[in-house]
Amino acid sequence: MKRFLSKHADLLLTLVFGLAVFLFWKLRYPFALTYQEQFQFFLFDGDYFAERMAEPGGLARYVAEFLVQFYNGVTIGAAILAVLFMTIQLLTWQLMKKSCDGSWYPQSFLPPLMLWYAMGDENVMLTYTVALIMAMAMTLVLQQFKESGVNKWIWWGSLIIAIPLLYWLLGPMVLFVAIAVMPVSVLYAAACIFLSARMLPFPLQRLLLGIDYYRFPETLPYILMAIPVVIFLLAYCTRFLPKAKSWMVGAAAVVVAVIGLMCGFGFEEKKYELIEYDYLVRIKDWNGIIAKADKQTPDLPMSVCATNLALAMTNQLGERAFDFYQRSSEGLLPPFERNFATTMLTGEAYFHLGLVNTAQRFAFEAMEAIPNYNKSARAVKRLAETNLINGQYEVARKYLRMLEKTIFYRPWAKRTMTLLGDEQKIDTHPLYGTLRKYRLQEDFLFSDQELDKICGQLFLHNQQNQMAAQYLLMAPLLDRDIPRFMQYVQVVQNRIQYNPRSCQEAIAFAFMQQRQQPPRGVVNQMILQQMNDFARIYSAGGKNAPELERFRNTVWYYLTVGK
Repeated sequence: MKRFLSKHADLLLTLVFGLAVFLFWKLRYPFALTYQEQFQFFLFDGDYFAERMAEPGGLARYVAEFLVQFYNGVTIGAAILAVLFMTIQLLTWQLMKKSCDGSWYPQSFLPPLMLWYAMGDENVMLTYTVALIMAMAMTLVLQQFKESGVNKWIWWGSLIIAIPLLYWLLGPMVLFVAIAVMPVSVLYAAACIFLSARMLPFPLQRLLLGIDYYRFPETLPYILMAIPVVIFLLAYCTRFLPKAKSWMVGAAAVVVAVIGLMCGFGFEEKKYELIEYDYLVRIKDWNGIIAKADKQTPDLPMSVCATNLALAMTNQLGERAFDFYQRSSEGLLPPFERNFATTMLTGEAYFHLGLVNTAQRFAFEAMEAIPNYNKSARAVKRLAETNLINGQYEVARKYLRMLEKTIFYRPWAKRTMTLLGDEQKIDTHPLYGTLRKYRLQEDFLFSDQELDKICGQLFLHNQQNQMAAQYLLMAPLLDRDIPRFMQYVQVVQNRIQYNPRSCQEAIAFAFMQQRQQPPRGVVNQMILQQMNDFARIYSAGGKNAPELERFRNTVWYYLTVGK
C-alpha cells in the first residue's frame, strides 16, 4: 500500500483537489451554478452555432455555454468544474515537467487555485476557463510538433496558419500560445487582433480582453490576466531552478497551500446571500427562504423582498413580518432598477402578486440589461408564461419553440405547448389559471410609489388574492402610516376574515394614540396587555429602554423605536 501511494502520490493529490472543488460547488455554492445558467440561452441550433463562430473566441464560448447549461443539475455542474480545474492543473504540470523534477508538482496547483479564487466574482465566465485549457493544450501540441524534428519551413508555415486560426477559436488567449511556442510570434498574434478590430463590429479593448471572458466586456480582473503569466513562469522559469534546495520547494508549497485556503474568501458573503435568495425564489422554495431568514435575518432590500414574498406565499406575512428586519414598503416591492440580477427577483414578486404584465416587462428588461448581451433562459421561460396567461398564444408559441431547442427546458416547453389555445386547461392550471383570475388588464400604467393602490385594485378585483391583501395592509405599516392602514384594514376586514397579529397590534396602537379602547373582539386580550406593558416601559425609559428588546418583533417597536 505504501509503495502504491508513493508511486501514485501525484495522481492522488490531483484527485483530492478535484474532490475538494466538487464538494465546494455542490455543497457550499450550488446556487452560484444555477445563477450562471440562467443568464445564457444555449440552443441546439445551426444559427446559434454560426452566431458564436462568427466572433473571435467563438469556439471557446460555444463549448463553455454548452457546459454551463448542465449547471441546471448542480451535481453535474460541480463535476464539470472539478474536471476543468484538474485539467488546468495537469496541463500546467505537463508544461512544467520539461524543466523541473517531481518535487515541484504542488506548484502546478497554483493556476487553478488562482482561478478558484477569481471565480468568487460571479461575472467571471466559463469561456475564460475553456479558452485557457484549449490554449495550454495547443501549446503542448505545437511544442511536440516542433520537437518532432519537422522541417523548419513546414514548422513556420504551420505557425502562420495556426495563430490566426487559434485566435478565431480561442480569442486573445492565443497570445499565451504564441509566446510559449515562439516568442517572436506574439507580434503576429497581436497583429491579428488589431487587424480584426478594423474589420469586426467590436472595439479593440473588447477584443484584447476577450469577448466573453468576463460578463462586463469593457474590463477584465487583474487576477485573470495574471493566471496565464503565472503558468508561463512556472513552465519556463523553473528551468533555472532544477537544483533548488528542499526548503525552497517547501516554501513554494506553503504559498500554494495558503492560496488554497484563501479560495473561499473570494466569495463575498452578502453577494452570494442574494444569489441564494434569488435561487430559492426561482424554485419556489418558500419554506427554505423562511428557514434561511430565521438563521440569519436578511438586511438587504432584495433579501428582505424575497423573505416577505415567501411569508406572503405561505400566508404568514401578517403574522411574522416583524420577526425580520424591515425598513419600508420597498421591502415588499423594491423600485425598478435596470439591473439584470435584481430585476429578476423583483419580477417574481410582481408575477405572484398577479401583475402579469409588469412581470413580463421586468423579465424583458432584465434580459436586455445583461451586460454581455446574452439572452436568458429563465427570462424567456417567464415571457412564455406571461403571454400564455394573457392569451397571446402565438407570442407564447414563439418562446416555447425556442425553449424546445434546449436540453433542460425542452420537456417543460413541450408540456406547456399543449396548453396553447386550450382555455379550459389554462383555467384549471394551479398557477396559470389562478394568475389569470388575479391579473389586472391595465397594469402597465402605475407608479411603484403607489404600491398600496395597486394592491388595493388587485384585492378588489379578486378577493381570493391573499397576497394582495397582505401587501395592501403591510405597505402602510412599513411606511409607518397608521391612518392609511386604518382605512385599508376596514376595507379588507369587511370583505374577508383576515386579522393577523400585525393587524391587531397596529389597531391597538391606533386606538391608543386616540386614548381609546379598540372594539371588543378585534384585538386579542394578550396583545392588549403586551401593548400596555410596552407603553409603560416606553413612557418611563424612552426608546432606549433595554426592556423594550422583548418587543422587538412587534409593530409598536417598529413604529416607535425602529429596527
